[in-house]
Amino acid sequence: MRLERSPRPEWSPLPFDGCVGVDGKVLVSEDDFFFSLLRFERDGTIHEHPGDNDTYVACLEGEGWTSVGDERSPLRAGEFVVWPRGIPHRLWTDGTTMTTLMYERVAAP
Repeated sequence: MRLERSPRPEWSPLPFDGCVGVDGKVLVSEDDFFFSLLRFERDGTIHEHPGDNDTYVACLEGEGWTSVGDERSPLRAGEFVVWPRGIPHRLWTDGTTMTTLMYERVAAP
């Protein structure tokens, strides 16, 4: 078993155009996967975009909305969604706050 200590991550605004009111904290980042926490303010949004990898998003607290392709659905604490790579997706809050855990697997070359 190999245990490693990493620096305590800090919250920082997502640096992508179209992301508003969302802070992120990377928990683990490896060559083939990463875990991060996302904290949405009221009316926070991650813009619609296709991802390069399959992404799993679990809502830990609060509630918001997600869309995958043409489908739109609420996302509440205890629920999760899978965003398949290459399909446009979006995540946002509408007058509420939300905290999510995001896991992304890097596609094999």
